[in-house]
Amino acid sequence: MQFRPEIAFEPLPVQDVYQSEALIKLLGYLQGNSPFYQNLFAAHKVDLNNIRSLQDLHLLPTTSKSDMQEHNMEFLCVPTAQVKEYTATSGTMGRPVDIALTENDLLRLAYNEHQSFLCADGVPGDVYQLMLTLDRQFMAGMAYYMGIRQLGAALIRTGPGLPAMQWDTIKRLQANSMVAVPSFILKLAEWAKEHGTDPQTSPIQKAICIGESLRGGDFKLNALGQQIHDAWPIKLYSTYASTEMQTAFTECGAGRGGHHQADLIILEILNEHGEPMQAGEYGEVTITTLGVEGMPLLRYRTGDICAYYNEPCTCGRHTRRLSPVLGRRQQMIKYKGTTLYPPAIFDILNNIPFIKEYVVEVFTNELMLDEIRLHINTQLPADACEQQLRPILQARLRVMPLLQFHAAASIQQMQFPAASRKQVKFIDNRKTGK
Repeated sequence: MQFRPEIAFEPLPVQDVYQSEALIKLLGYLQGNSPFYQNLFAAHKVDLNNIRSLQDLHLLPTTSKSDMQEHNMEFLCVPTAQVKEYTATSGTMGRPVDIALTENDLLRLAYNEHQSFLCADGVPGDVYQLMLTLDRQFMAGMAYYMGIRQLGAALIRTGPGLPAMQWDTIKRLQANSMVAVPSFILKLAEWAKEHGTDPQTSPIQKAICIGESLRGGDFKLNALGQQIHDAWPIKLYSTYASTEMQTAFTECGAGRGGHHQADLIILEILNEHGEPMQAGEYGEVTITTLGVEGMPLLRYRTGDICAYYNEPCTCGRHTRRLSPVLGRRQQMIKYKGTTLYPPAIFDILNNIPFIKEYVVEVFTNELMLDEIRLHINTQLPADACEQQLRPILQARLRVMPLLQFHAAASIQQMQFPAASRKQVKFIDNRKTGK
């Protein structure tokens, strides 16, 4: 694949022409190499000759993670001898989905992250402390590692270790940047203050943040982002990505959404009927990968609810920008006449100082309706916490979830179950999926 980094600075019509041509090439590749898409095209009686531009995308069926779960290796377009790396992502049916990458896919992944670091004001002289795991088939850590290498910056692979070790390494090796989950950055700041260190005196100047949202729909810092900024006012760059798409949307310094990489991925925002939404309207992020050899995806519905914006950015890029994730389509909660997404609840709880940790659980009650239970760890007596928490939740959510209080160790076990590679803050125990 010939990468086109300059396309980010070209007008949207130019980007759309490029993507239309790339789409036609991709369809030919899928028809010739993908058992899954060959069957899908036949089942839907798709005539690929009718697809001439992005405007014809609606003539093609969409896919989802459930399809990847049920037909995992049917997505593979190359002989297994050409696979050089297997990564994995969580599945919808209890077992992981494997993603196979060729040598060219690995080069594409490195290019993607290189462009992401450039977007986030990265320079070759930076020293990045990488606080992510590189094992257990986790793509993100590997991708960031390769991107930093391609940027020409220095790397310190600490992984998601204890705050004491992280701070010792920062001081010894003078890292000026880090890649981490936002809630862990907050823990680092809190640990430093508890041990007599002012985080603001550290050499760290910026953080590339993954896995959790830092901003609301208005692009202002949410409760978690504001707490980090208040404790440690470094520059924060949000990212949005998934293992399946093998591509990232990364904020620039303007902090107005993740920039679309037009030479790597086609972006659609669709409503529940599969119809395209206009700029600024929320719908499901649907992607088509460009330049992927091993497991390309066509109109893949991610389940994430976002909006896009297409005004040129002050950084000079003309690419579309993706909003923070409002929530996941399958995680939408219908609770006492109110529609909620877990991130909205997270944002409220993150802004309450007497709540140390939490897990949000949704389950089906005896009336077969959604019920919410908040599992909470607090330094306050349970009665006092509930007395203070109840009016906050009623004012912000307009409904009152059930409350259950736990010791720190119990919450820790809930947040880090044995099979999980990520911190869990939402548990969906509904009998019928949403």
